[in-house]
Amino acid sequence: MPHLARPLESVSRGARSRLLRGGLALVALAGAWCAFPEASFALARESGLSVARPFEVGSSLSGNYLAAIVAGAERDTLAASTFFREALRDDPKNQDLVDRAFVAALANGNMPEAVSLAPRVVAHDKGNGLARLTKGVDLIKNRRYVQARAELGKGGGDRRRDITSTLLVAWSYAGAKDTRKALQTLDQLNDEAFVVFRDYHGALIADLGGDKAEAERRFKSAYAAEKNTLRLVDAYARFLASRGQRDEARKVYQGFEEVAPGHPIIVSGIKALDEGKPLPPFVRSPDEGAAEVLYGLGAVGGRQGDDLASLIYLRLSLFLAPENSLAIITLGDVYERMKQDATAIDLYDSVPKDSPLRVNADVQAALLLETLGKSKEATEHLSAVVAANPKNQEALTALGNLQRSRKLFSDAAATYSRVIDLQPLPDKSQWLIYYYRGIANERRKDWKAAEADLKKALELNPDQPLVLNYLGYSWVDQGANLDEAFKMLRRAVDLRQRDGYVVDSLGWAYYRLGRYDDAVRELEKAIDLKPSDPVINDHLGDAYWRVGRKLEAQFQWNHARDLGPDADDLPKILDKIKNGLKEQSELAGESGKTGG
Repeated sequence: MPHLARPLESVSRGARSRLLRGGLALVALAGAWCAFPEASFALARESGLSVARPFEVGSSLSGNYLAAIVAGAERDTLAASTFFREALRDDPKNQDLVDRAFVAALANGNMPEAVSLAPRVVAHDKGNGLARLTKGVDLIKNRRYVQARAELGKGGGDRRRDITSTLLVAWSYAGAKDTRKALQTLDQLNDEAFVVFRDYHGALIADLGGDKAEAERRFKSAYAAEKNTLRLVDAYARFLASRGQRDEARKVYQGFEEVAPGHPIIVSGIKALDEGKPLPPFVRSPDEGAAEVLYGLGAVGGRQGDDLASLIYLRLSLFLAPENSLAIITLGDVYERMKQDATAIDLYDSVPKDSPLRVNADVQAALLLETLGKSKEATEHLSAVVAANPKNQEALTALGNLQRSRKLFSDAAATYSRVIDLQPLPDKSQWLIYYYRGIANERRKDWKAAEADLKKALELNPDQPLVLNYLGYSWVDQGANLDEAFKMLRRAVDLRQRDGYVVDSLGWAYYRLGRYDDAVRELEKAIDLKPSDPVINDHLGDAYWRVGRKLEAQFQWNHARDLGPDADDLPKILDKIKNGLKEQSELAGESGKTGG
């Protein structure tokens, strides 16, 4: 029996972390300071969620050097930093090794080592901006503000360094309690692209220095220009609350809530206001202010794909403010993007227990454990999170997705129902939960419930291509509502023309109706988009066979076999390779089996 089409049924994992990030997306970063492979950061601490990554140092200089290069190329800075450090011990005057060991230590978050190596880098490269920045940040941390300004003024001359230096120098004046000089320094940033960033930090500095009127003026200016930036919204709302303007603070939070519903920081802020609790500022010292500069730059670097710069800024930020949950999660997101899942798990597990983002971090860690094949640990961890937070919609949704991925469809449907019950009045954002529950219900052969869920998802979010694809294909497979079903499938393809799975669904629907020439046309498009998918190759092989292109069919089936199909599909593919297809295919609606 031919394999049924697989409508795409999930969103990317990157999107999950992006919801958690804040940051001011206001500064364009050019590229990494140093030529070093983008690499993973690893925490040297014990954790119940830690994933072992053992390695052994070599006994020779050349061996450790080569191992460091390989580790860097594999984005493993724990190993890279260790191997470069060992190589440097054998050749301590090698300037190239000093530079590489410094960058590796910094990317790995080994700040004592990076700080100790920075002067050695500067000794032979006086204009090295990264080494100067590291020294300057360390001096700010140690409250040596005059020396910090001297270091920050010596490194290179590119536009990005000027921005970073100006902001950090301003915070060094704030540390010396010279608020006027700090604001004058900030006002040198008169480029239109940096006005919001300037006014945001000016407001934080003025507030810390006790000039509430100036802080309010700058907060208003920054907020008027940019109302959808999490850190600015949170800082402004906290400032308003501290001045007794709690209703205004609530409006600021609610404005963000309308754009991005359910963000834990916004939900936590509104709850504190409703309960009459204080909302302290999240920048309470010059260290935290300077860390906020580096966090904002690191978040922007990650969005623009400059992973090394993002790593370095975020590590320096956490050096100054190690409890910044958003910085930790943003760093974890960088490692997820670099497919360093074990390191990302360590980071998520280090989010402070009392942070509004802790539940989200725990959910993300559980999903990554599942990605690493640690299903038992993932289930136990996520179940514990749900037990402790039974009304947390993200945790419940993640548990439902985990159950669905393991074909526990009845359990998944029940879990999604719990999510829906938490929000009695559905809004557009809930289309995804109805879609997920529709999939689970269809897979457990409750088509009546599945159809109702999929229709509800479309009611909440009309023209949603994933739902159009799933419902349209299912109707075609049953021989029901064919005109409407094909309109849905064609509309889904129009909306996602580059999505091989969606195009495959349309092609396979044509196949199921016996329209084999149309099927070949669409499935060839799908194969161009997803050449390495075993299901699409299998489908195209079936379609080729029906139009008499039997040699090409054999090629596609062999390719599907070699691409690692599901265990349930492999015997069917092998049978087709050996015997071909029966003369009469089973058309849509004849078997009573639904698609999806």
